[in-house]
Amino acid sequence: MGLGLARLLILVGGLGLTLLGLALVAIVGPGGSLGIYAVGLGLALIVAALIERVRYRSDAAEREAAPIGPGGGEPMAAMLEPRFRPTDEVFIDPTSNRRMRVWLDPRSGERRYRAEA
Repeated sequence: MGLGLARLLILVGGLGLTLLGLALVAIVGPGGSLGIYAVGLGLALIVAALIERVRYRSDAAEREAAPIGPGGGEPMAAMLEPRFRPTDEVFIDPTSNRRMRVWLDPRSGERRYRAEA
């Protein structure tokens, strides 16, 4: 299942749960805690689906809808701006088992993550 489809399903589920909760509150009244909980959970799902980001991606890659690179980071083919410097920080991405290196802009502190070949 693609990330777009999963996000859509979470949004639809959150909307459905919110509407169900509002209906329960309308029927039972504000004292119906089940309806209030359903509205809260539904709204939390909607907000989570809207603000969730793909792991290890920069805001620039998200805005440009750039393809997802190995390990969920920046695309391998995309050149990083010269302001980014490689750091000694490396880790193994738990979902892809790819070795990821952190790149840092020393002036702003912005970080980028790239899979190592």
